[in-house]
Amino acid sequence: MGCLVYVPFCLKDPTLKADTTSNWIECYDPSSNSWSYVSLIPHVVEGHVLKGFAMVSVGDMIYVIGGRLCHKEMTHVSDELADWVDVEVEILSTVMKYNTRTEQWSMCATLGTSRSDFACTVWDNKIYVAGGQSNLGCARGISSAEVYDPSVDEWSPLPSMNTMRYKSVGVTWQDKIHVVSGFVERLDSDRASPFITERSSVEVFDPRTGTWELMARMWQLDIPPNQIVTVDGKLFSSGDCLKAWKGHIEAYDAGLNMWNEVEYSCLRELSQPMSTSSNECVTNEYLSPAIKRLYLTMAPIGTHLYFLGGYRFSGETSHTISKACKFDTSATTANAWMRFDPIVEAAEKELCSHCCVVKLL
Repeated sequence: MGCLVYVPFCLKDPTLKADTTSNWIECYDPSSNSWSYVSLIPHVVEGHVLKGFAMVSVGDMIYVIGGRLCHKEMTHVSDELADWVDVEVEILSTVMKYNTRTEQWSMCATLGTSRSDFACTVWDNKIYVAGGQSNLGCARGISSAEVYDPSVDEWSPLPSMNTMRYKSVGVTWQDKIHVVSGFVERLDSDRASPFITERSSVEVFDPRTGTWELMARMWQLDIPPNQIVTVDGKLFSSGDCLKAWKGHIEAYDAGLNMWNEVEYSCLRELSQPMSTSSNECVTNEYLSPAIKRLYLTMAPIGTHLYFLGGYRFSGETSHTISKACKFDTSATTANAWMRFDPIVEAAEKELCSHCCVVKLL
């Protein structure tokens, strides 16, 4: 059974094309190490871009859920440097689905609560969302949660979490919904006092009992994770929201309640794509000034973790490439990594949400 990886993008510089602030989806085929254009994401207001949304798959369908509508403005960082920044306009409750077989988009029932930067995961062919931000200009997250049943096109409210949180990661593990880390505040905290942050905590929802449990110190870091995925019943992470690639992969040990470095998982190439070293491990996110990583996302397929990254090379021969590597989580030797040939890109692009995997039946 094959799989395809779907990845949402927008261009970093909206002046490069007339319609570039729109979002689009590309498809990566692991069997051929090839990329193809899929579709624009519809219903994005002209001159704007959608970010902070969730993109997940259920069967043949890809769902684009919520997010915040932004427009890009040029800002002067210094006398010599200027850059594009996102100016938030609206937080959305819209939900769209894309049929990968018919290549058609359609609208779905809207979220009960508008939200961006929220946790999202799938269990038993239903989509669970929790937390996020619902109001522009508010630094607090929300505690509400809801579930979507694609068979009836309906969102249903769930009990609220014990905490308000946003920029959390959602992952299904051991048949339970895990909302990991984020910027967190307890519901019983005094709003007149400084926030009581518990960024290392995890909210766990049991769909069978309809109850939440707050677990302390499962993430262990003060910085929210970038991605957490499951492979063969194990949780894997490769970085946080400040360092998308920490130089190695980590796996969660439930017995010890800690994350351990996976043997043979060090790879400098995801930080320095020109590197030919196969086993050199880096301990920080250092990149050569001539190399800028534009994005990095991780996709679980079988026993493998695929890493898809985009890089900008400056200098006399400036160019942009995409590069894929895969790690075999079942490997017991130093040959766990496989690298694929880089592909030259036309322009710099940004990742708008993490990828999702669709199985080919």
